[in-house]
Amino acid sequence: MMETCTCEARDEEHTLPSVEALMAGTLALLTGYAQSAPDCPHRPLMARKLVSNLFFLSEHPQLSPAMRSTLANLRTRWQLDIEQASTTQPGALWHPAAASVQ
Repeated sequence: MMETCTCEARDEEHTLPSVEALMAGTLALLTGYAQSAPDCPHRPLMARKLVSNLFFLSEHPQLSPAMRSTLANLRTRWQLDIEQASTTQPGALWHPAAASVQ
């Protein structure tokens, strides 16, 4: 009888504890943000997701108080950068403005 390897068995090999998965995702977002062009339309979304991830990491019970404090400080810095960027850059239009109105 031949055994078949199921996707579930393979997926279990790569399962991370929640704090490590969140940390890995945050590091991947940081890398994507750093490598993207300054005018990339996805940068503001990545930055907002980074703030969210840093918030959850800073409250995670499996991390030490010192690490949570560091993550909270990083979150505050990112949040301030997002707020400053949103006040200096005009929002993008959903569609181009009409050249003339009939």
